[in-house]
Amino acid sequence: MRKLIFLSLLVIVMIVAAACGDGEQASDEEEGEFTPEESIEIVAPAGAGGGWDTTARSAAQVFDEEGIIDQDIGVVNKEGGGGSVAWSYINSQEGSPYNLFVSSPPLIFVPLNGQTELTYEDFTPIANVIADYAAFAVKEDAKWDNLNELFDDMKEDPSSITVVGASSPGSMDHMQFVKIAKEAGVDVTKIKYVSNQEGGALTDLLNGSVDVYSTGVAETVEQVKADKIKVLGVTSPERLEGDVLETFPTAKEQGIDATFVNWRGFFGPPDMDESAISYYEEKFKELSDSEAFADIRSKYGWSEQFIGHKEYKEFLAEQTEELTSLMEELGLAE
Repeated sequence: MRKLIFLSLLVIVMIVAAACGDGEQASDEEEGEFTPEESIEIVAPAGAGGGWDTTARSAAQVFDEEGIIDQDIGVVNKEGGGGSVAWSYINSQEGSPYNLFVSSPPLIFVPLNGQTELTYEDFTPIANVIADYAAFAVKEDAKWDNLNELFDDMKEDPSSITVVGASSPGSMDHMQFVKIAKEAGVDVTKIKYVSNQEGGALTDLLNGSVDVYSTGVAETVEQVKADKIKVLGVTSPERLEGDVLETFPTAKEQGIDATFVNWRGFFGPPDMDESAISYYEEKFKELSDSEAFADIRSKYGWSEQFIGHKEYKEFLAEQTEELTSLMEELGLAE
């Protein structure tokens, strides 16, 4: 009888212990590392073919082909409002680890000029992966051969020289030119900037409608090869690599102590779980370090600039402070 009672108690203890063990295991699983169990969506906040779209599709391609992420990754274009349509969509996916988007300085510019109330603080910065830089080009037969010659004329009469870009006033192509011109001593409040968002900015330059083309370095290479335009300067801290890119002088080497980086990275919705943030940060680091992505950077004239989650938030705060000051000077910040 005593033996039977002892065995019964032993069984009860074993059952309780097993139940506790299962509870601890379940708890460990809940607190463990995130692994995606559904397909992942990366949103490009513009149409096909632009910088956001190219970056998103390049990342998705390398994630898949290099086996960095096993789940399917789809790229979706949501254009409108300078990016704000896509940002509103992502903001509504609160806490989701399956909805990401790519962004760049317009995430700072667009809220400042009043097109949206959403800022980078309404999302989860994950990682920056590339740096792109601006180029300031003129027609091949233009009288200016460097930035100092151009800016000397602009100091005398800023409004006599027209600058064109593909972005709206107060956004990328405008502000990258303003930042360098300000450091050179130009009265930036009098710069005549026109926007051609229909893909005709280069045509405007070539037909003589405007004087200077503010754009990304990659957009100038083929026209330089064809001897149709010349690049007076780029906004990188040092010369870029590449057969044509390496011939472009920086603003800094021309005595203008300023740079402008078109950083490009990835974000998630608000309130993403820390484990999901860590997972994606690690995967984007693998992407950045891969030879496959290095080849893509070389193809588009991009530079490597990986910034992890914590440092990215600090970087974005610094960028916002700097760009807010410029926008306020121009009377463009609301």
